[in-house]
Amino acid sequence: MTVMELHDHIADAIHLGRHDLVLNVNINAMNLAYENIWMRNLLNQAPIVFVDGYGVSLGARLMGHSVHERITYADWMWQLAEFAEQKQYSLYFLGASPGIADAASIVLKEEFPRLQIVGTHHGYFNMESESSENDAVIDEINNLHPNILVLGFGMPLQERWLSANWHRIDANIALTGGAVFDYVSGQLKRGPQFLTEYGFEWFARLLIEPRRLWRRYLIGNPIFFLRMLKQKFGLLHFDDLS
Repeated sequence: MTVMELHDHIADAIHLGRHDLVLNVNINAMNLAYENIWMRNLLNQAPIVFVDGYGVSLGARLMGHSVHERITYADWMWQLAEFAEQKQYSLYFLGASPGIADAASIVLKEEFPRLQIVGTHHGYFNMESESSENDAVIDEINNLHPNILVLGFGMPLQERWLSANWHRIDANIALTGGAVFDYVSGQLKRGPQFLTEYGFEWFARLLIEPRRLWRRYLIGNPIFFLRMLKQKFGLLHFDDLS
């Protein structure tokens, strides 16, 4: 889908008072879904799952499909903020290191002064479902009733937390933004445009964070495309899933 179509879906969900997950997939997400039934179920139950990664777009083309637009949070967050300001939708930012979500909210409100970011909280709390810290975070969100909850725990922690807690949360939309607050706040820099615009953002991220991301890209990417080729030639079946 396009950004405009995604915004239309969000507007409809908020207008109708729905409770929608809006998730995104890159190669890492697809590998996690292959290996973990809970991740697969979460993605399959979401009304919207959009493509955030050229690798998934290429995989779709290998299977005879087309992806009209890649939507990545480092770019889209600014478009979402402008859209939310115009529609007067409220947002809550949850995730990243202490102070980063708050810094991201300040940066966005400098650009969009009427943007309603009603609260922020870092991602360093006890996320166990029965913990008092987890309950306190959910209570704060519910007291503020945001239209849009943006998570920035990273994958798959943010998806795992949503899988366990989304039914308890009073928000219309949940978004899984990964490192979005780090990017918006300026804490994390993107790679050069000639890489990010032409399908090599994964390589740019690998250059910036090699110790953290080498396994995801140098091992995960080939595994994904091997599975795609096996599926294309009828050698991969749903029975093979764990």
